[in-house]
Amino acid sequence: MAAAAALLYAVPSHPQTDETPVNGIIPYRTVVTTLDNGLEIIVMPMPGDGLATFWSIVRTGSRDEYEPGRSGFAHFFEHMMFRGTERYPADVYQRILTELGADANAYTTDDLTAYHVSMTRADLERVMELESDRFKNLAYSEAGFKTEAGAVYGEYRKGKTDPLFVLYETMRSTAFERHTYGHTTMGFERDIIAMPTMYAYSRTFFARYYRPENTILFVAGDVDPAAVNALAEKYYGDWERGYVSPDVLAEPPQRNERRFDLGYDGKTLPLLWVAYKIDAFDPSNRVRVAADLLAELAFGSTSDAYQRLVLEEQVVEFLAADPNLNREPTLLDIYTRIKDPEQVDYVLAAIDATVAEYRDALVDADRLAALKSRLRYGFLMGLETPDQVAQQLARHIAISGGLEGIERLYAAYAGVTAEDVREAARAYFVPGERTIGVLRSAQ
Repeated sequence: MAAAAALLYAVPSHPQTDETPVNGIIPYRTVVTTLDNGLEIIVMPMPGDGLATFWSIVRTGSRDEYEPGRSGFAHFFEHMMFRGTERYPADVYQRILTELGADANAYTTDDLTAYHVSMTRADLERVMELESDRFKNLAYSEAGFKTEAGAVYGEYRKGKTDPLFVLYETMRSTAFERHTYGHTTMGFERDIIAMPTMYAYSRTFFARYYRPENTILFVAGDVDPAAVNALAEKYYGDWERGYVSPDVLAEPPQRNERRFDLGYDGKTLPLLWVAYKIDAFDPSNRVRVAADLLAELAFGSTSDAYQRLVLEEQVVEFLAADPNLNREPTLLDIYTRIKDPEQVDYVLAAIDATVAEYRDALVDADRLAALKSRLRYGFLMGLETPDQVAQQLARHIAISGGLEGIERLYAAYAGVTAEDVREAARAYFVPGERTIGVLRSAQ
């Protein structure tokens, strides 16, 4: 791994290359270029022994599914994008990648859909030719659409066999009344069932969101930025603009605590989920930044709560907290699986006691400093290969539109004080702004 960041350098042949220096958490030089059609290309040369990774990051996820009855289409297109084009049908596309020894996959979340291919540097042009073709010319019949819609529903039904997914799904729909974060990436079941009838709508969804100004290409590995940018211009330069921003409804303020209990049709230990409303990702919001550290300090593997509930008393199988990084206001999730059905109230009381502690007292300065160091070290250790780099950075790229967000975030982490952590607890651990869900076996 490189020891420190180098200056961002320009590609002289392209007038729209960003020459802003990057000297922060990312230890590799970076070239950022924007084509005339709005497509952004981020190139990160790094040691790769001839290997590279190519990511197409679409800044559309389940958040963008704002039309009633139309949830699940961002995830659906993760499937459809492998259906191919007239020039490269699915079987031809897959055969070429296999011959190259390349590995292609994709995933969808609430704020993005990412397509990634790992290959050798020598095969980068062929991969960019294939990927640009399906982004510009995706083709599928109504029969193929219906087949894939059936596969998506099968995936949803499989997910419903996981009690944690069932609880998560209900937590989302309960915590959010209007915002699209109220449905999971899979979508509402009723919409997935109806999906086979929405062939015409699917074409409009693709036309609105799969556009160059809503997509970022990220290339890391043993590559030359000038060569990558020339290929991007060659294969993506004629991709037409046309992005239409979604009309996402803002979530109204929550004033009262919400609770629900679920019966699970199967055997499972009780699951408890406590979710507090929290602000959107914003490195300039000091309290929001401190909430990331608060979640780990209060409920992470080094916390007193974890030590007590997981290790000493062994009343829960796990305890975790996640202050989700989202483009819009979201949830700080605390969840656990409880070994004894009679201990649900006890565990909730322990969580409440921890919340009260962090609202009232200042965290130990040494613990805070150790966490900052651990976060930075853990992030850097995840940047050793091109694939690891892309996996670490993709969500931040999608949420903030580039690498500046993650640079600013880690700079902000360094400045968080014990007072900031307490202020975050007071700002977000608000009883009236939380939702509590419990899932128990109905058998």
